[in-house]
Amino acid sequence: MRKRTLVTHGFFMASLLLAGAAFPVTAGMTQVTQAGKQHFDGEIQNNTLAISPDEKQAVVARSGKPEVIVYDLTTGKVSAVLKHFNTPRNVVFAPDGKSFYVSDSSLGLVERVDAVTFNTRGYAAAGPGAFGTVLSKDGKVLYINNQASNTVTSMNTETNIANAVITGFSQPRQGVRLSPDGKVLYVTNFVSDKITLVDTQTHKITGEISGFNKIRAISVTADGKTLFAANSGNNTIAVVDTTTQKVTDTIPVGQQPYGAALSPDGKFIYSGNLGDNSVSIIDVPTHKVIATVTGFNEPRQAIVFTRDNRKVYVLNKDLSISVIDRETQRIVSAIKP
Repeated sequence: MRKRTLVTHGFFMASLLLAGAAFPVTAGMTQVTQAGKQHFDGEIQNNTLAISPDEKQAVVARSGKPEVIVYDLTTGKVSAVLKHFNTPRNVVFAPDGKSFYVSDSSLGLVERVDAVTFNTRGYAAAGPGAFGTVLSKDGKVLYINNQASNTVTSMNTETNIANAVITGFSQPRQGVRLSPDGKVLYVTNFVSDKITLVDTQTHKITGEISGFNKIRAISVTADGKTLFAANSGNNTIAVVDTTTQKVTDTIPVGQQPYGAALSPDGKFIYSGNLGDNSVSIIDVPTHKVIATVTGFNEPRQAIVFTRDNRKVYVLNKDLSISVIDRETQRIVSAIKP
């Protein structure tokens, strides 16, 4: 097992200072000291799971644990444990699979990590509160939610310089997605329970969708016409018409749904239900739950399908991964740290 330890370079410190200076934080944010590390917003819990484009690696993290684990999916073993993080929030792979990005809300940075050597390839200053992230299809732009400064940053991944810092949000957390054509950015606002629409060319807010209850993860269909959102406040998945920007239906699921992962074929939504340790499987055409899978440990947003639609990876609280067989709708194996 390889282990990676952060060395405090001058560039890192300069980035951190820039982050703190450039992004004001919301009054009342707490700092939590845990295991010798000071957490800026440690009271907000989330997890993250990213699968490499070749589906040979899985990178996982949980905000309450200051490390990132890399699994080799071909062997089911741990490849590396990166211990230099503080409050890791989201992980996303570059399109070529050669690196991945990790946002850390306490460090106020997004770090780019080499997927082979696990060395740091660069930092982008995003400010304390940096949370959910999503990459453009070409990998040239990284959008970064900041729940403390109520902003979204459009970051040039080649220069690590911001294209724009967009304001007007209300605690944007992990939920952020691009439309299939990349023209619209959907940003969840946890405090106001709204989704904000942003034009990715002009970086201007173009609309809002309301009607949610403690909104969590979101997914968008391949045709861009429908959006699904997890409502942890009323145990439903909301169905949204993106043309009218209205909630058209709500689907009852398990307790405290955080996940709303859409299968590659667009036929199913998998809802990770934190409150009862289950995953609800929704048939998209009928908006009905057709199965409930149990045996998880606090599943949240971190649910990823394989491209062939045969397996589903679900991250647990202990950073193990449960593997669901799509055909039998059962847990068939587990990958453990």
